[in-house]
Amino acid sequence: MDLETRVRSGPVPQTLGGFTVEPGQHFLHGEEFLLRTPEGIGFHYRRGEGIVVEAAAGTDPRDVALWLAGSVHAAVAALNGLYPLHASAVSHKGRVHAFTGPAGAGKSTLVAALAQQGFTQFADDNLLLDLAGDGAPLCLPGHKRLKLWPEALALAGVEGRGEVAGDYPKQFVDPAAGVATSPLPLGELVFLEAGEGPCVESLAGGERIARLQDDHYTAQLWLAAERPDRAARFAGLARLAGRIAVRRFVRPFDPTRFGEGVAAIAAHIRRETPV
Repeated sequence: MDLETRVRSGPVPQTLGGFTVEPGQHFLHGEEFLLRTPEGIGFHYRRGEGIVVEAAAGTDPRDVALWLAGSVHAAVAALNGLYPLHASAVSHKGRVHAFTGPAGAGKSTLVAALAQQGFTQFADDNLLLDLAGDGAPLCLPGHKRLKLWPEALALAGVEGRGEVAGDYPKQFVDPAAGVATSPLPLGELVFLEAGEGPCVESLAGGERIARLQDDHYTAQLWLAAERPDRAARFAGLARLAGRIAVRRFVRPFDPTRFGEGVAAIAAHIRRETPV
């Protein structure tokens, strides 16, 4: 991925595979990916050649970095056979514990709070899985810095280290227990839910497969790259579900009980990690 995500400046085409990509659109075709942002920044990736970026003079480099770390990185991963999962994660004693859910579910906030409890950050928002082999999928360490909304900083008990971008007021955070740098197996995938709780429950049968049918843009990019038919898609999800522990973590969306939820999931991780 380091080789494939090298970046250089240059002209970016407006069409790919005969399709015109308008501002605010992206398109994946063959071994190429083209993205044009609403602000007019262009990104073009061709496998083996890295990423070309075209941006007008005066473009905030933080905006370019934000797109490179998000949609572009996920597309490059998908085109190179990796599975980009919409999740944030921590690692503990040689395994990755990943948390997924829709935007606003609290994935990054939970990881920041768990870092305060001594767990190492592994990924934020985008977790790359290598599905080769028959054992637990191998997770590639995250390429993104942890980011939190201003109101989440106090909740997690951390300090912001500067705005991510001028019109995107999330703050960068340096996790207290550091950031993982080596690939590790996926220990469990935990879906975040609002409810009474806090409690962690295992999912079984068809619900495991149904939960993995993510509609996030990362999953859509993988589908565009791999182009599996419906049967192959189902078989792949079933195989993934059979290789990992899939659970739900139910906790109240009540700021006064946030610490209670963090303590519950921290205790769960410590119980689930083999000595």
